[in-house]
Amino acid sequence: MLQVISALKGFAIEATDGRIGTVVDFLFDDVSWQVRWLVVDCGAWLKGRKVLIHPPAISYSELDDQQFDVRLTRAQVVASPSWREHQPVSQQIQHRVYDHYGWDPSGNGIYPGNFLGAMASPMMAPDYLGLQMNSEERAEVGDTQEGDPHLRSVVEVIGYHIHALDGDIGHVENFMFDNDDWRLHYFVVDTSNWWLGKRVLIAIQAVKSVEWSDRHIRLDVSREQVKTSPVWDPMVAFNEMDKSHLHNHYGWAGSRA
Repeated sequence: MLQVISALKGFAIEATDGRIGTVVDFLFDDVSWQVRWLVVDCGAWLKGRKVLIHPPAISYSELDDQQFDVRLTRAQVVASPSWREHQPVSQQIQHRVYDHYGWDPSGNGIYPGNFLGAMASPMMAPDYLGLQMNSEERAEVGDTQEGDPHLRSVVEVIGYHIHALDGDIGHVENFMFDNDDWRLHYFVVDTSNWWLGKRVLIAIQAVKSVEWSDRHIRLDVSREQVKTSPVWDPMVAFNEMDKSHLHNHYGWAGSRA
């Protein structure tokens, strides 16, 4: 089911013997646009501690519950690999988390195909959580903890400026993702003052490039295409008919004849 990802921020994470914390961010791979990690703030229970939870490890039945369940104990979380708030999430840290919990990096059969995906993209960029580090913090972390160059923060990307082929169209307000495979499928774009503040959905496949350090996303669509596209209404469920209409409008893959 497609839904906005920001609706899950603040969800509680419940272990088998009590609450771990709340979701504060989502880290995705900028090649496959698939969410790899939920970032969980442990709050007062483990003050100042954030932990990574692999999406296939969680389950929930209804959004109204505002809660994810995970088959872990609080003791396992306490003993899990940790990283400081301003420390890049390196591939080494990720592998240590996988090993600690016995999780399968491929998705343990939940994600179709290769979990890391294969969407061609020229999107190399600064490390996640590395931009906020000063020289002293970088020296303390050391070269062995360089961040994964493809790991991005949803919270960080919200607010990026969106450019069509012939001009600006607005900024990223949210993402639509599929909770079956945890892949980001669409940007929710707020067109701001350009088009009376309308909101539209732009498929990830329309991205030409991302200038991560400058917070700009460039699309392979025109402003006129955007202005004549279906308007997105957050109060109305986005169904297969809506998807077909949207993809037909732009000529994107996934449309029906």
